[in-house]
Amino acid sequence: MKTLGMELVEAGDGKASIRIRVGERFHNPMGTVHGGVMTDLADATMGIAVMTTLAEGESFTTLELKMNFLRPVVEDEITSVAKVVHRGKTIALVESVLRNKAGKEVARGLATQMILHASR
Repeated sequence: MKTLGMELVEAGDGKASIRIRVGERFHNPMGTVHGGVMTDLADATMGIAVMTTLAEGESFTTLELKMNFLRPVVEDEITSVAKVVHRGKTIALVESVLRNKAGKEVARGLATQMILHASR
């Protein structure tokens, strides 16, 4: 998160929000922000949202991550807001919506997380 300049806005109760300022340093050869940067933002936000639901002795790992890119970004401030949609004993489903500073949705992510339990 530090390397990319991500800033944690809030986290708690199965939700999290992170923002990042993007520009030319994150561009792909087409002159827009690389999808991997937005994926990393969504992944970090969804991970923190899941972390807020963990009990002592629990951890998690990503089983699947899917992204939909809805509009190009060139230079802007992007905010990712994630929420845990389902939290079971062994699986969590988390969704993230990425919006630009004008509030327009630029991407959406969905992740399936496996909840890991410390061996007893």
